[in-house]
Amino acid sequence: MTESTSSGAIYDAARKLAAEGAVAIVATVIEGDNVGAKALITDTLVVGTLGDDSLDKQIVDLCTADRGRPAAGIIDADAGARVFLDVFEPNPQLIIFGAVHTAQALDWFARKLGYRVVVTDARRALATRERFPDTDQLLVGWPDEAFAELTVTPATAIAILSHDPKFDEPALLGALKTDARYIGAVGSRKTNADRRERLLQAGMNEEQIARIRGPIGLNIGGSTPEEMAISILAEMIAVTYQRDGQPLSMIKGAIRGE
Repeated sequence: MTESTSSGAIYDAARKLAAEGAVAIVATVIEGDNVGAKALITDTLVVGTLGDDSLDKQIVDLCTADRGRPAAGIIDADAGARVFLDVFEPNPQLIIFGAVHTAQALDWFARKLGYRVVVTDARRALATRERFPDTDQLLVGWPDEAFAELTVTPATAIAILSHDPKFDEPALLGALKTDARYIGAVGSRKTNADRRERLLQAGMNEEQIARIRGPIGLNIGGSTPEEMAISILAEMIAVTYQRDGQPLSMIKGAIRGE
């Protein structure tokens, strides 16, 4: 642990790290020795100290355990100490390649769920503010140009909807070079099988290609742009929470974090 850092600086750093795609946890001693002492903890960084080496190790180990990070709240620690954990989650981002009808619906629904949405397409007639009046960012250009302008973090989802190999495949090649937690591509099973072969020829390996969710979305039977957008968002949410998208009535184990 580093020496103690001011409370304001720790919170500012946590917000900055979350904006850059990291999960940042601010731990504060609320009972026991060193009340008010704070530490900022991520998977790769610890700043500040809770005033005791043993307590520091216990809380850092808890916050970085392989089984998953703790939820925000109070932790009863050793030696009578109580520590409050304030968890700063990364800001979710959705990048949509292909300014098609489904993209319009997906943009609208995703922003309602708190995503920052970027819509990009090389076709100027489609990528317009008339079609996407409220999207957070609209880019006209080829996929490589879009990736050069964007920051992709593990909190990013990428939906590739152009349904045209000359747009979709460069977008996939760019997406597979990132840490995006979700990569989905529109197309039938045959389209995705043919695409897989071309991606292999382009230098991608099986492990990389396995990251692609294609055909995109969960099987809910929808066909309209709005229904397809909901199907895609449902799969994005399932990936975020590491669930398989089964009906809750068929699940025998814990549901919704229980």
